[in-house]
Amino acid sequence: MTDLDSGAQRMSPAGLAPAPTSSNNQHCALEPAPLVQAGLALLLNQDSTVRPPCSLLEPAGGNMGETGLRKRREDEKSIQSQEPKTTSLQKELGLISGISIIVGTIIGSGIFISPKSVLSNTEAVGPCLIIWAACGVLSTLGALCYAELGTMITKSGGEYPYLMEAYGPIPAYLFSWASLIVMKPSSFAIICLSFSEYVCSPFYPGCKPPEIVVKCLAAAAILFITTVNSLSVRLGSYVQNIFTAAKLVIVAIIIISGLVLLAQGNTKNFENSFEGAQLSVGAISLAFYNGLWAYDGWNQLNYITEELQNPYRNLPLAIVIGIPLVMACYILMNVSYFTVMTTTELLQSPAVAVTFGDRVLYPASWVVPLFVAFSTIGAANGTCFTAGRLIYVAGREGHMLKVLSYISVKRLTPAPAIIFYGVIATIYIIPGDINSLVNYFSFASWLFYGMTFLGLIVMRFKKKDLERPIKVPIVIPVLVTLISVFLVLAPIISKPEWEYLYCVLFILSGLIFYFLFVYFKFGWAQKISKPITMHLQMLMEVVPPEEEPE
Repeated sequence: MTDLDSGAQRMSPAGLAPAPTSSNNQHCALEPAPLVQAGLALLLNQDSTVRPPCSLLEPAGGNMGETGLRKRREDEKSIQSQEPKTTSLQKELGLISGISIIVGTIIGSGIFISPKSVLSNTEAVGPCLIIWAACGVLSTLGALCYAELGTMITKSGGEYPYLMEAYGPIPAYLFSWASLIVMKPSSFAIICLSFSEYVCSPFYPGCKPPEIVVKCLAAAAILFITTVNSLSVRLGSYVQNIFTAAKLVIVAIIIISGLVLLAQGNTKNFENSFEGAQLSVGAISLAFYNGLWAYDGWNQLNYITEELQNPYRNLPLAIVIGIPLVMACYILMNVSYFTVMTTTELLQSPAVAVTFGDRVLYPASWVVPLFVAFSTIGAANGTCFTAGRLIYVAGREGHMLKVLSYISVKRLTPAPAIIFYGVIATIYIIPGDINSLVNYFSFASWLFYGMTFLGLIVMRFKKKDLERPIKVPIVIPVLVTLISVFLVLAPIISKPEWEYLYCVLFILSGLIFYFLFVYFKFGWAQKISKPITMHLQMLMEVVPPEEEPE
């Protein structure tokens, strides 16, 4: 897997222990303690099996020798049980963590700040609620297709391994190219900027916070999240669970308050709910786009399949629980907003949840911006947690720098991939407005989603021998594929712009790097990358991932 001919991972521990000397009493020369030997073997990426000294392999005789040998074997097993079997990503995420990643990544700041994006295109309460429900159903159907793919191809990296299996390396490489350079890090940067604006605004009442303060705090948030996820998988999942619980608290407060107001008779805004609705194809497609953007993250669990405990059970179960839970929250939160705000008031509100809190929760309305900040930072953490695995898998397949596929010896995390992701996201904070960049690349997301759904149909015929613990009816992938085609073409047809062409050209430009550095593997590129890889490896204490033992 590695591109180093000699380096830290190829060093041999030979010579650390002198060879045994022969004597009449059958003693052996001094060797390192088994725990030290195991540690040295792990650091040097060698087999960490601890072998007992030769004196125990050749006991002096009698019951004492047998007892000593048995005791030593028990100690050896105890040491091995505390060490990972391989230097690779460990299966540390259970069902609760899986649900937290789905819910925590989908529910960011959008539903609290700008649910008006759907309403502005439909212009009526009834169609708005229907679009929110339809987007939830579509996300659930798409996630069920991903559940089949995830249990059939149990590799991390989201769409990447599925595109690789269905079409080959070039579509998979183009997906990783577009995702890692633009789509994932720019989205991460926007989430952190939203968090920063929410935290800074109370300190600058009546005016907009200085841009430099917002950007510095966003960079600090990226640094914090990147550090947490580089240090420990378990710590990252704990942080995700805590922030998901926090955001569900404020969601519950808003929903319960709205239902109480609804029960008290605040139903005026629901009368004639379809009056004045915009039902053109362009308006509906844009409403769907905005609604599906709020549900984005329904596929996040497929990025960490290799770290899920019992993925055949926990992956589909987390999807079936998590996404309908988000759909119910989104619909009920919109109902709650409409109990206290008209459509005009909701469209004019800069932050809908804050307006709701000021009208319903005063004098405790301060809890809304606090918990929205928690929600945003939780979504950013989930994005970083999963996107780092895409970089790791792409590096492992040779589509990115090899060092990005290496594992921290001490932490057993894909630290180089996560750090790389954080650096790219920080760069995106520097320019001014990057929202338009994400908007134009959102159609690219559905292009790759559609290719993945179509790949599921293709593999039903090309890969019939693959085991499928879950098999969805063929009508579901056909339906979501057609909807994906509609979502890709509708904005281009209804409002054609040059930016869509630039986006396509950027994605195709990845072919230049593919043929230069992946397909042909020019010698000069290898000569440059090898010393860089070796020095980064020693600096970060990382090694190539080992294969799981059979």
